[in-house]
Amino acid sequence: MNGLEYWIFLGFLIYIVACSASYLLLNLVAFDTLRTYLQQKRTQGGQSLNNGNEPPISVIVPAYNEGTTIVSSLRSILQLHYPRLEVIVVNDGSKDNTLDVLLSEFEFQAFPENISDSIPCAEIKQVYLSRIHKNLKLVDKANGGKADAINAGINVCHSPLFCCIDADSILEPDGLVRIVQPFLNHPETIATGGTIRIANGCTAKDGRITSKGVPSNFLAIFQMVEYLRAFLFGRIAWSRIKGLMIVSGAFGLFRKSTVVDAGGYTANTIGEDMELILRMYRTMIAQDKPFRVEFIPDAVCWTEAPESLKVFASQRRRWHRGLSESLTLNRSLLFGRKSGTIGWVAFPFFILFEWLSPFVELAGYIFTAYLLLSQQLSILDASIIYIFAIQLSVLMSVVSLLLDEFTFPGSTSMKGVLVLIFFAFLESFGYRQLNMVYKIQGSIEWLRNTKHKWGDMTRTGNWQK
Repeated sequence: MNGLEYWIFLGFLIYIVACSASYLLLNLVAFDTLRTYLQQKRTQGGQSLNNGNEPPISVIVPAYNEGTTIVSSLRSILQLHYPRLEVIVVNDGSKDNTLDVLLSEFEFQAFPENISDSIPCAEIKQVYLSRIHKNLKLVDKANGGKADAINAGINVCHSPLFCCIDADSILEPDGLVRIVQPFLNHPETIATGGTIRIANGCTAKDGRITSKGVPSNFLAIFQMVEYLRAFLFGRIAWSRIKGLMIVSGAFGLFRKSTVVDAGGYTANTIGEDMELILRMYRTMIAQDKPFRVEFIPDAVCWTEAPESLKVFASQRRRWHRGLSESLTLNRSLLFGRKSGTIGWVAFPFFILFEWLSPFVELAGYIFTAYLLLSQQLSILDASIIYIFAIQLSVLMSVVSLLLDEFTFPGSTSMKGVLVLIFFAFLESFGYRQLNMVYKIQGSIEWLRNTKHKWGDMTRTGNWQK
């Protein structure tokens, strides 16, 4: 290699080692955190988490073309073991039968609700109250996107805390009781997030998961491996070191007053969940107030993963564009004087190893191909480099699967665990590259400032009965 080629090669090597070391450190932190958490649970034994002091919670369910799953989702929410619960489903101008299904299934009638204008949102056409469930409301509004729908729900809700749940999701019965605990233990808590699990391959009846399994769809299996790795290790670790930068839009609990102070969800962004958390951080820092954001591993929400390549591609492009927008709009946190772990550790990490990673990976493939064609690198050497680059990802996936089974026994059958381990090895041969392509496309859409939209998320609803 000449001088330039040598320095490019060295740069790639340093990046791989730094990325691998960072993820390994996060895994060690997550493992220690989870071990301590489980020890505390064992100490508590069968003691109930309900203590009678739980604050009221409003569950906001934004729904756009969710006719196949919305009934089961609402049934699961209405059965939650939580004493003071308000449920608000927001029909965001659905084009399918979502509104008709809701009106007939829950016997809604028009209700003269006093609507706050704390956060701007698209026109609210009508508010309904269920004749069957007095704590269930329906907001019918003009289409404005998911963020706008949640803002409408915030304007209607009356509780100090609100929880966002996707319309295709099902919560475990004790999900809210678990996710609210940090608010009871630490008054400075402004948000908490729970674990998202893939529902494909499971069976749900009357709003409850009745059997758990592994999807038959290959694309969904890859996502199941990815979700376990991301939630069980990634977010546990970031929560421990006070650097959690995202609370999933599928299942998160927020302090309403802080969200209102921050201006609510930004309707003109794609990654509204991450962007809101970062803006809440900025708001609290500007007000010089203490704050805390936590991740609760055993507060579980089940959601459907896309099984078609078209829907999957749209989702991943949207996610990476959302990451780009969130980091850009809140760039003042980067190395900010009072931004702490968020600005000095998490923010640089997400720029280097999350946002830049698909570009570095693509450049690595191109540079390796160049070295092969110029006969400066043998196929054997290239294979060794590739194995070195992917081995930690495979290791983390396998460890995540095994730790998940150890921590939450019965979540997956032994046969299912073996299938997931097999797909953890296959992940780097096609699925990873597809993700890379879609992430780059999302970044290009962001750079070109093309018109963004929530996008259609086609649900099969096969797992719900």
